Amino acid sequence: MRIAIVILNWNGEELLECFLPSVTQYSEDAEIYVADNASTDGSVGFIKANYPSVKIIQNSTNGGFTKGYNDALKHVDADVFCLLNSDVEVTENWLNPIREAFQNLPEASIIQPKILDLKRRDHFEYAGAAGGFIDKLGYPFCRGRIFQALEKDEGQYNDIREIFWATGACMFIKKALFDSLGGFDEDYFAHQEEVDLCWRAKNNGHKVYYVGASTVYHLGGSTLSNMNPKKTYLNFRNSLFSITKNLPRGKALSIILARLLLDGVAALRFISQLKFNHCWAILRAHLSFYRQFRKMNKKREKANFILKYYATKSIVWSHFVHHVKKFNVLVKD
Repeated sequence: MRIAIVILNWNGEELLECFLPSVTQYSEDAEIYVADNASTDGSVGFIKANYPSVKIIQNSTNGGFTKGYNDALKHVDADVFCLLNSDVEVTENWLNPIREAFQNLPEASIIQPKILDLKRRDHFEYAGAAGGFIDKLGYPFCRGRIFQALEKDEGQYNDIREIFWATGACMFIKKALFDSLGGFDEDYFAHQEEVDLCWRAKNNGHKVYYVGASTVYHLGGSTLSNMNPKKTYLNFRNSLFSITKNLPRGKALSIILARLLLDGVAALRFISQLKFNHCWAILRAHLSFYRQFRKMNKKREKANFILKYYATKSIVWSHFVHHVKKFNVLVKD
């Protein structure tokens, strides 16, 4: 199995200096690429001078996460792509459990490892944790992370299990599947594009897995922090995009109406916290969604929609009303 590790970079010379050493040290038998999104810093020169074995793909523009990877992966030949954030530290033998999982689980088309926090190394990290899920209304959450509540890693998720979505911070995906799906939806630009990709994959009969024996550490927030209004805008808008595209029309419309109301509640909460920029971000997200609704509706998958897509009915209700902070309390296996 040929694995190509592809790191997307935009003006991230400092991140490459910090995190590329672990990738090159512990990724034996894998080809390593850096896909550069038209950086204006010294990123490309740094790689050429210090890591001549790392292949460089230079994109002509900064098309964000989605277009950046779509453009770059056209130039990569491998059986499996590993899409790896530039702020991820990998560990010794991290690839072996992934290879074994692909070999032992022929139905697995997408896999993610355990994602721990680089700053608190015994806790799960926000972007992916121990595998992604969504609730009935399309809100994403993870084993090990519900909203801002992060669990301590005590071995409770050292398993292999099917999940709903794998994080774009470290996602392994078969090249054949990525190509057949047409890659990421470039209208997302960034954030929740991996949820959409996995949802489309599952609608087409593929499975997504988490492998707890493989561990990486993620810095997180190196592009946009969780409290950045632009991230709020992209997350709220792109989540509505995914619902529109990946559910039957009638079901999608009813869920969208519920989400719009709950988004209004979230906006009021931001106002109560004097976070007016985030309230404005939600309004802009809705306006952008309205403008692009017909376009998203035309992208609706032609496959058989999976109707049991959610792990719980409402993660919002469970977390904010019943104060549930752990996955194992929320979902009983």
